[in-house]
Amino acid sequence: MSDPNNPGPGRGTKRSWVARLVESCSQFANKREIYLGRRSTKLHVALYRRTKGRLGSRMPGWPDTRILLLDHVGAKTGTRRTSPLMFHTDGGTIAVAASKAGQPTHPAWFHNLKANPDTTIQIGDRTHPVRARVADDAERNLLWPRFIELFPSYDFYQRRAGDREIPIVILTPRT
Repeated sequence: MSDPNNPGPGRGTKRSWVARLVESCSQFANKREIYLGRRSTKLHVALYRRTKGRLGSRMPGWPDTRILLLDHVGAKTGTRRTSPLMFHTDGGTIAVAASKAGQPTHPAWFHNLKANPDTTIQIGDRTHPVRARVADDAERNLLWPRFIELFPSYDFYQRRAGDREIPIVILTPRT
């Protein structure tokens, strides 16, 4: 029997009750086909931008899990959009996972970045120009366990996605 206070091997120390609550709510919604992405995105982006990242830049209960704002242009419509995403950093590399909370299709922002890879991200109060590319298999194999350490629900999302392998997108600085 698993201990809810022990996140398992490689996943750090005991998680707070807030972290367990956030993870449980996420899994509860996903198991019932409730995807809140579009509904909550506008509010999250507005709060993040208005407070310059003081609010909305961390995952509740997961103090090491940071959130950035990814700007992207619609591949078909040309409409500018912004998506809040958890991210992983390693040196100057920033990576995001196109999980869509384990839904069977890739998120729209993923398709938009493939069509228009030059974009900007906001981390806290700073905006950075970046170029997006999909991680190759070796990079994904290296990064995927780090995403699970960052937020263990990514493991649930991958199982839920079935045959769809969740891609990782690398965002490299551009000048």
